Amino acid sequence: MDLLKGKVAVVTGATAGIGLDVVRAFVREGATVVLAGRRRPEGEEAARVLGPTASFLPVDVSHETEVADLLHRTVTRHGRLDVLVNNAGSPSHLSGIEHVDAEDFRATQEVNLMGALYGIKHAAAHLRRQGTGGSIINMASITGERVVYAGVAYSVSKAALINLTKWAAAELGRHDIRVNSISPGFISTARFGKAAGVTEAQARGRLDALAAYAREQAGSMQALPRPGSGDDVAGAAVYLAGEASSYVTGHNLVVDGGLSLGQPFEAMRSIREAMAGIFQD
Repeated sequence: MDLLKGKVAVVTGATAGIGLDVVRAFVREGATVVLAGRRRPEGEEAARVLGPTASFLPVDVSHETEVADLLHRTVTRHGRLDVLVNNAGSPSHLSGIEHVDAEDFRATQEVNLMGALYGIKHAAAHLRRQGTGGSIINMASITGERVVYAGVAYSVSKAALINLTKWAAAELGRHDIRVNSISPGFISTARFGKAAGVTEAQARGRLDALAAYAREQAGSMQALPRPGSGDDVAGAAVYLAGEASSYVTGHNLVVDGGLSLGQPFEAMRSIREAMAGIFQD
């Protein structure tokens, strides 16, 4: 459909999961895309499969110098930068306040929050010098606004990222640089397995079971009775990267099938009827 034709995009955390789905969608829409991540073999193979408009560059977003180098090399190679998707993220232990591990908390912020901050900082400099505007998209989460779905470290990192998005949007808008975030809900990816303490390879092998469980539970959890997919999130990213959202900035686009709305009426009917019975007795 060529919604992103002529644009150069960088997607971090792009070797698997939502990041790779975003890359595929961008390539389909005509963008030239740099996949960035820590796993070189997976990244190079994905770029090979996607064709000549995709390439891979290694990066660990917890190191500012590597993020700066990633964006510099992209501009040097392709002559410009139009879109940055700060998708790289790390799950945290599923712990509450009393059992939080300080090192795990710190490491989660380094990737989920600081990595995005480095991306915004250095992408903004390139975009401002170009003078043609651009779009920065931060991958947040509904856990940034509703704390019941993840551990404290992950939730706090995503809450801060949503606020950082708004701060950057307010500052960079005068340069026609738009900054938005996407907050996915229950998306069937290997990240859930990693949070449960298994390797990503093991988690990927159980995605079918995860999706089946999500389908069983979705009807009682959220308005749309199905789990989300990476393509659902990728569609939102295409919108925020393209001209259709040219007047949208500082927005947190929730893609969660209605999970953050609370349980559907039918799922709560028995509870409501029981409560009503208390007053009738």
